Amino acid sequence: MALADFPAAMARSARTVWFDGRADSAGTRDIPVETPVNIVYGDAPFAVMMTTPKDLEDFAYGFSFTEGVIAGASDIQGVELQSQERGLELRITLAPGLAPRAVSRERNTAGRTGCGLCGIDQLDALPMALVRPHTRHPVELSAIRRGLDALEQRQALNRLTHAVHAAAWCTASGEIVAVREDVGRHNALDKLLGALLRAGHAAADGFLLITSRCSFEMVEKAAVYGASTIVAISAPTSLAVERAVLHGMTLLAVARRDSALVFHGAEFVHAGAAAVGANAAVPAGEGVT
Repeated sequence: MALADFPAAMARSARTVWFDGRADSAGTRDIPVETPVNIVYGDAPFAVMMTTPKDLEDFAYGFSFTEGVIAGASDIQGVELQSQERGLELRITLAPGLAPRAVSRERNTAGRTGCGLCGIDQLDALPMALVRPHTRHPVELSAIRRGLDALEQRQALNRLTHAVHAAAWCTASGEIVAVREDVGRHNALDKLLGALLRAGHAAADGFLLITSRCSFEMVEKAAVYGASTIVAISAPTSLAVERAVLHGMTLLAVARRDSALVFHGAEFVHAGAAAVGANAAVPAGEGVT
């Protein structure tokens, strides 16, 4: 199957509206497609992930990158999509010499939509990106607001289904470079990072914007890419904050057009002439345009 011939990412399902204790009307509704995708390197199966069958070539690159299979886009020579009886198979051809790395971490459990750790059977196998020095750039609240405004218009699948996550990369001014959507929050992020890798875009002074809760694997994936700032619309988990501290990453969450909570890196968040306090709300009017 050509990569351009992906199955539809959206389906229509029959539904009945219940209102005031009774069935009011029948009809249909748009819902996102969720399907198992078997990721195979050469002839070696690696993982089965539940994904939305959209932007799967980006997913192949991003997943391979955040799993540590590849170091860059040039490490992949080709991606082929095959239809199977119970799902899809994403066959990835690696550059010579990389095949042994692809199966070095054995996964033996299918990846569920809401889980980024399926197949891990020891605590010391918990993913951790290399902690490396990087330049911390400030982020302006006006840029976050601009990114949030633009993101709402760029979530084409979510506008129709109200059931998928999105991940976006924004420039320092809040201009969105790329957006990817998926039923799984970490799949959306992998798709985004894959798209950025394929386009040759390196993490610089921009920021990552996600619509989901900020769990630790989201921070880890961002750290693999080299992002220094992550902005989440929902709240973070305790381990996400710990990993943000470990990686020296600025973390904002519960981000809205007129407010945000800064959980780490408050000195890099600019609200007009002054920075905002750690783990404190930034109210409307303080430098937000």
